[in-house]
Amino acid sequence: MLVRQIPVGPMANFVYVLVDEESRESMVIDSGWEKDPVLNAVHELRADVKYAVATHEHFDHTATLRELAGALGAKLVAHQASPIASDLRVGDNDELSLGRKKVKVLHTPGHTEDSVCLFDGKNVFTGDALFVGTIGRFVRADAEAMYRSLYEVLMRLPEGTLVYPGHDYGEVKFRTLGEEKAANPFLKAGDARAFTSLFS
Repeated sequence: MLVRQIPVGPMANFVYVLVDEESRESMVIDSGWEKDPVLNAVHELRADVKYAVATHEHFDHTATLRELAGALGAKLVAHQASPIASDLRVGDNDELSLGRKKVKVLHTPGHTEDSVCLFDGKNVFTGDALFVGTIGRFVRADAEAMYRSLYEVLMRLPEGTLVYPGHDYGEVKFRTLGEEKAANPFLKAGDARAFTSLFS
């Protein structure tokens, strides 16, 4: 799969275009405030966009998603718990096809209840669940959900998986899950109690 990482907006957001190189079928992941950089990338990549996917409900990721989906003739996709009006509702382990390849939906609540990550077998797009060097903010009551999402879902992916976050908050724009495990204090906590103590 071909990945195009696009910085947008005033909050250091990333939008992604994920393209199956054989069929050119693709998905856009999140939107931010700006459509033009995404539309330009889609045109440059000769991408046939099937899906515009929300990683979660927050406005900085979805402000123009409906408009972008309309401009691209794509289905707007969101988790079944999302308040976002969507064309397609997805749940944990559902798959979205791009050509002959599949992108798996991983439900990763914690930052929000509707948070999802997208895994194509080599790359994972983590929205605000996991950044380079840190994690997304969450209400303290959701610490257990965030812990499970990180330790029981994302950290079980292959260590060579490239982690593509929803914001440019780290020292690099992406890195492998193995590198993240070694450097991110939230992934080194071990048990749930130690993880929760990082917020006290």
